[in-house]
Amino acid sequence: MDKDRARQSAGESLLYFFVLLLLSGGRLAYFYTPSGETVAYTGWYEPLRGTPMTAAYESVLAISTDVPQGLLTRQLHVKVTTVLALGTVVWALLGRFRYALAVLVLIAVAGTAGYGAADEIVLVELPIPVWYGLHLAAALAIAVTLVVSSRREAARRPRTPAFVALAAGLALLAVYVL
Repeated sequence: MDKDRARQSAGESLLYFFVLLLLSGGRLAYFYTPSGETVAYTGWYEPLRGTPMTAAYESVLAISTDVPQGLLTRQLHVKVTTVLALGTVVWALLGRFRYALAVLVLIAVAGTAGYGAADEIVLVELPIPVWYGLHLAAALAIAVTLVVSSRREAARRPRTPAFVALAAGLALLAVYVL
């Protein structure tokens, strides 16, 4: 496989990583409450019951403990984000510096905003809905960047079904291994 095809394969794999991020993030968003309102914890963990916390943090705890496979979904979301970042570095090393730098910056913004939206400790005090909106906006920008790059690569060198299957298989293998 020549360098151009390897770069195209890496970029295609990034798209598949992002699809996994969208699927896991969509499931998490379904159960998430983006609110800074203070509520009393009512979950199953007895020592925390009655403890005041934000509705956002309570929903994150509920996703982790009460939603079937919720913790697994959260872990998958974080794992795929890490794989996406590492894959972007490989993509940059194969010659896509301009797009890769943009994606890496956006991943950093999205990751930080994700922690802020979950009411984790972040250095900048912003309302939780702002963090959540920033997280979604960065995800949209990543999607646009990856799709534009992928379309440009495909215009130069069309994808074949075997190529798409190889890229999808490599993406799933990378997520499984890491």
